[in-house]
Amino acid sequence: MIATGIYNGVIQLYKAAVLLAAGTGNEKARRWLAGRKGLLDHLRAANLGNAPVVWIHAASLGEFEQGRPVLEAIRQQYPHYKILLTFFSPSGYEVRKGYKNADYVYYLPLDTRRNAQEFLNIVRPQLAIFIKYEFWYHFLTALHARQIPTLLISGIFRKSQPFFKPWGGMFRQLLQQLTHIFVQNQVSRQYLEEINIRQVTMAGDTRFDRVWALQQEIVDIPLVTTFCGHQQVLVAGSTWEADEKLLAAWWQQQQRNCRLIIAPHEIHEAHIQTIMTLFPGAVRYTELAAGILPAADKAVLIVDNVGMLSALYRYATVTYVGGGFDREGIHNILEPATYSKPVVFGPIFDKFPEAQELLDLGGAFTVHTEAELEQQLQRLLHEADVCREAGDIAGKYVMDNKGATSKILAFIQEKRFLTRE
Repeated sequence: MIATGIYNGVIQLYKAAVLLAAGTGNEKARRWLAGRKGLLDHLRAANLGNAPVVWIHAASLGEFEQGRPVLEAIRQQYPHYKILLTFFSPSGYEVRKGYKNADYVYYLPLDTRRNAQEFLNIVRPQLAIFIKYEFWYHFLTALHARQIPTLLISGIFRKSQPFFKPWGGMFRQLLQQLTHIFVQNQVSRQYLEEINIRQVTMAGDTRFDRVWALQQEIVDIPLVTTFCGHQQVLVAGSTWEADEKLLAAWWQQQQRNCRLIIAPHEIHEAHIQTIMTLFPGAVRYTELAAGILPAADKAVLIVDNVGMLSALYRYATVTYVGGGFDREGIHNILEPATYSKPVVFGPIFDKFPEAQELLDLGGAFTVHTEAELEQQLQRLLHEADVCREAGDIAGKYVMDNKGATSKILAFIQEKRFLTRE
């Protein structure tokens, strides 16, 4: 009871912090609040209970993309079920609120006991699926109490998490309540078994299935094709300020015999302007789209919209993935790897086992400084055999690790959590 009370207090403090941030002009906080205003009433009006529902929850856009293969497989194999997709973060909801393979897309209500009970009264899901690491106490407890099958997919666990601490009993209880846990690697399974969590399958990471499907699609972006011409291209995706400063220092020393495309993680105007300052003479994608074509000497393209990054990697000779200088770590390196492109990133990647695996294989390279970035890019951009070999390793790594989705769907079918008409 004490632990639950502390948890409830933390949830209320979080809400207060969001209110404060929204009041001081934080756009993400404002959207977080606006999206939850009258949320349960909107759910009631949607009449979800008129058909069987599968509820799939993702924290944000990255987790959605991770779980997307499972969602789309359920849509294909069980078409008479309605799919409710929820997000915690605006960065997921705002991009995917019109996603065609979900019947309903909403924010997740704040995790209180009352909200969880009302939400489940309205939705009445036949199956709930949480992606990677969303552990909301009241929602998971209410699902367990109602005996609704609840799966965690693409889970990954580290010893630093609360489940493995002496004081983490409440969190271990949540794991016990899950019907089944599909983990990305054997280490995660071992950690769970050490705390007596046995309902675990090592299925792998569903992101491999998602990125493999992406590279099967041919997506042509004519403006980017024209911009790149026949030059070598470095595509830098999901960059943050530290990445952009590093790239700018490297770029200033180049002879402009290649093209640079930057697709930052945040595309608000202030950030775009900062990048434009770092790269004088760069052109924005919206300028290209508006017909304001770059001069012949334009060699840097700033992508100031969302949804294009995975397709942009196809144009790359070499790729750079941002986030490696931020405490949260790198973004998705599998998207460029699936196109058989070498991947370069910063030093913070300890939460991402695929990064270490790809480094060990020779398909990826990590850098700490401008000098190291210069060294790696010089080699990859100017030694075709080295670049080709690293790219082939990256592509094979993705191909060899796909298949998690089929394992999860086979389990759902075996346990008859969903039924075919």
